[in-house]
Amino acid sequence: MALTLAFAGPALARAQDPAEQQSAGQPATSNDLLPPDQPVSDTVLQLAGWVKASRDAEGYPFAVMDKAAAQILVFDGSGKLIGAAPGLFGSAVGDHSAPGIAGLALKEIPGRDRTTPAGRFIGGYGESLDAGRVLWVDYDTAISIHPTATGVPAERRVERLASPSPDDNRVTHGCINVNPDFYAKIIKPTFEKGGLFYILPDQQSLAETFPDFARSQEATAQNGEGGGKGAAR
Repeated sequence: MALTLAFAGPALARAQDPAEQQSAGQPATSNDLLPPDQPVSDTVLQLAGWVKASRDAEGYPFAVMDKAAAQILVFDGSGKLIGAAPGLFGSAVGDHSAPGIAGLALKEIPGRDRTTPAGRFIGGYGESLDAGRVLWVDYDTAISIHPTATGVPAERRVERLASPSPDDNRVTHGCINVNPDFYAKIIKPTFEKGGLFYILPDQQSLAETFPDFARSQEATAQNGEGGGKGAAR
């Protein structure tokens, strides 16, 4: 399933067919902050393609986040890729938020509960108790996306975000941090009126996390197998 991309930086060029590359002209790589040698997984591309084809986001902009690769891809309401960047995610591995975590102060959250939950979330801007207006990914569990927090220098969040490896990008209390310029240029204007956020799981299956997408993939695979058998007769 082909994606219509707004640009094709080094990490994303393989997702665009030659015809699309020709029509795109000079790649607008300023919005592609992913390390040049870091690939985007097939799962991310397939999920984004399914969201576009099925209109699962209902015309709203959406983002696909890969916690393992520490990547965030942002798409406009038509399904066109408009930005990609590294992100910082919850320091704990896991796909669910602990009950009652939204009512805790950051320092009160146990290390094991500092997870970024996986799933499909409908989010948007709203007020917070201590940070003003923020972009909520999931209000009920107090997960937001915001510019890199620098209040605790020992966490080295800026350095971690700039690192070419995703291995050191698990450091937050559960929220998603991105480069401030990327937030200002891409995230904020794109999601000003809300949008959807698809966060890939650490541990649970895709079928548990995105059941409709998983069923679509299974059906596609079965159709492919059926076509192969017919052609061989």
